[in-house]
Amino acid sequence: MAEKNYFEELNDINVSDKTEKKGSLTYLSWVFAWGEIKKRHPDANYRIYETENGCIYHTDGRTAWVKTGVTVNGIEHIEYLPVMDHRNQSIPLEKITSMNVNTAIQRSLTKAIARHGLGLYIYAGEDLPDVEKEKADEEAEKMKKQPIGDRKAVALRAMLENANVNIDALLKQNKVNTLEELTEEQHLAIVTQLQKAKK
Repeated sequence: MAEKNYFEELNDINVSDKTEKKGSLTYLSWVFAWGEIKKRHPDANYRIYETENGCIYHTDGRTAWVKTGVTVNGIEHIEYLPVMDHRNQSIPLEKITSMNVNTAIQRSLTKAIARHGLGLYIYAGEDLPDVEKEKADEEAEKMKKQPIGDRKAVALRAMLENANVNIDALLKQNKVNTLEELTEEQHLAIVTQLQKAKK
């Protein structure tokens, strides 16, 4: 059996218990990530890319970003990351603090480490193009409008009869002729209401 390469080795490490959720994003602890890399690859190193003037962040005069690199097994992966606020929005240059820059550097290094395999799965989907997100949203909307069909209708009928709900009135309210014609969205709303009424 072929020996795993270093990327596969790092990619196999479960880091889920070392993450924290902030808003809709998941972050891996920089300290843990670097510790795991150094345990397995003691010669690993990192670099914070400075400007010609020795500044640790780069700017276009409006906002700023950091550039970091992590080298493992002689391979360097570079990561650029905007200096952002707690809502993950770019901070205007005049409002940036040293703490904002420090946080961006730590996150940038963690993402550079992920490019080597460690915790890479955390970022899955984070950088999906807007077009792909729109497609996924469209598909989800289409699914909501699909009729539930026979199987769900039979189960729903039993629930409604059990709860003494007037089925004809329910159909009229939802502007359909049969339970089978109810959409997935309508079905979910009805079932949710029945469950709430039970409590």
